[in-house]
Amino acid sequence: MIRFFKKKPKKKVPPELLDMDGNLILEGDEVLAERYELGECSVELEGVQFFYVSKHSGKKVSYVKMIDAITGNQKVKKH
Repeated sequence: MIRFFKKKPKKKVPPELLDMDGNLILEGDEVLAERYELGECSVELEGVQFFYVSKHSGKKVSYVKMIDAITGNQKVKKH
């Protein structure tokens, strides 16, 4: 059978991140993370995944580990 409508491949885009106060977080922003002993972090984008990189220790944590289960926002505060 001939298929008239072909599925277009989905283009992967990075997720939209919101901090605890509902502010939009973008690549290059400075945030304060109180989890995983990160402290002040910069937000980096690799492919379609965001990472928090600590300025003090250099530790790198994925945005997935920072999601608040109740609100769905990130457990960070934007400066």
